[in-house]
Amino acid sequence: MSLNQAAYEQNLAVIKDFAPQSLWQWFARICATPHPSYHEEALANDIVAWATSRGMTAYRDGVGNVIIKKSASDGMEDYPVVALQAHLDMVPQANADTVHDFATDPIALRIHPDDGEWLMATGTTLGADNGIGMASCLAVLDSDDIAHPPLEVLLTMTEETGMVGVFGLQPQTLSAKMMINTDTEEIGEVYIGCAGGIDADMSLPVDWQASQFDTAFDLTIKGLRGGHSGIDIHKNRGNAIKIMARILADVQARFADSFAISAITGGTLRNAIPREASVSIACHTADKDSILTIIRQSIDTITHEIRQVEPKFTAIIGESNAPSQVLDTPSTAKVIHLMNTLPSGVVRYSDVVTDTVETSLSFGKVVLTTDMLDCTLLIRSLIESGKAAVCQTLSSIATLAGADVKFDGDYVGWTPDTESAITATTMRLYTEILGRVPEIKVIHAGLECGLIKTSHPALDIVSIGPTIKNAHSPDEMVHIPSVATYWQLLTQILANVPKA
Repeated sequence: MSLNQAAYEQNLAVIKDFAPQSLWQWFARICATPHPSYHEEALANDIVAWATSRGMTAYRDGVGNVIIKKSASDGMEDYPVVALQAHLDMVPQANADTVHDFATDPIALRIHPDDGEWLMATGTTLGADNGIGMASCLAVLDSDDIAHPPLEVLLTMTEETGMVGVFGLQPQTLSAKMMINTDTEEIGEVYIGCAGGIDADMSLPVDWQASQFDTAFDLTIKGLRGGHSGIDIHKNRGNAIKIMARILADVQARFADSFAISAITGGTLRNAIPREASVSIACHTADKDSILTIIRQSIDTITHEIRQVEPKFTAIIGESNAPSQVLDTPSTAKVIHLMNTLPSGVVRYSDVVTDTVETSLSFGKVVLTTDMLDCTLLIRSLIESGKAAVCQTLSSIATLAGADVKFDGDYVGWTPDTESAITATTMRLYTEILGRVPEIKVIHAGLECGLIKTSHPALDIVSIGPTIKNAHSPDEMVHIPSVATYWQLLTQILANVPKA
């Protein structure tokens, strides 16, 4: 589905007083065109058609990436080509009580009800990651009064679920010497490196049997903050799957033969910390009260432990009909032990970069099918050996559990370049704008810069962006004043790029 005109006009009404208007109008247009991962076609084609109508060279490459080229402004024709880069897709996450089809429904903008300096969506992710960056690239192209060298804009496909676009980016697609990546999420910070990552999928065979139990209930974990599985992994936020597994392990320790599982689901995406999870439990009526007592005690303990970070954590126990089929006793035990054993969180902090996570693992999704418990995980590390070590750990766990694990989507990190000319220019201009020296950072997330340098090794890259909080969750929001600061920096860099 392409641009929803009514949604676009509604979004324009929300952002009408924001600056710079050119950027915000593009963001309103992006939000009015559905573009979750694997559904970016309409947005990509809309952008190419617009750029072509403006006389720019615009096309899509073999994997669908959008490439747009614009001539230099007057007086900057002899400067080296600079690329601006963002990704086309957004993470689709909605609150449980929000009905939203990300493939067809637009994003509805709203100002934060308690703080007018923040922009949010209504019940869903906002897509400021990386929609604000994309909007800034398009606003630069759209402008006739911004000084800039020859420009190339690269908008990549399906970054959030496997970096599909940059994996398929062919050498020499870009002629640029320098690139500004727009996927950073904190004003006052300049990123010059990022973690690499690899996907892990573990499958545990299970067996079912006819249920001998006469009652059942559901346990649902809700109210957690969730967030980005890299940027937020060190913040002690609750993982709904791990909390559910811990509660089940408490029950397993006391009532191993007196209950069974009939359904499990938790999380939705590999790269988002799970906010919700649920399990259906069958038992004998005579044991139900004792089992529920253990569960409530476990919930009380966890609530006390995480109350500072997760004040809205809720565990709901609801009645359900006794199922006809349940996991047999060995499978129930294996499922609980595997979920409880799989690590999730920070594995190691960096010895090189202060206060930076080196290696992490996020347990992002679990689902119980007719023959398997399928677990979805994402490993991130600043060093290749860190990824390898966690893969080895997961392989050992799979062997002990009788499960199968597969690794896919391996991508390299972005190694910092201390001699970067574009970074030096960015730091100088940012210092003038902020009145203080910005921080140089390495991000524990999968920016596309490392893979872009694989196909374009000579590119000198820096990453900047506005302040975005709670990315990959329905609490995602962007700080409105920071966008103006980011825009000032971006346009100043373009007007002052190194000439050699």
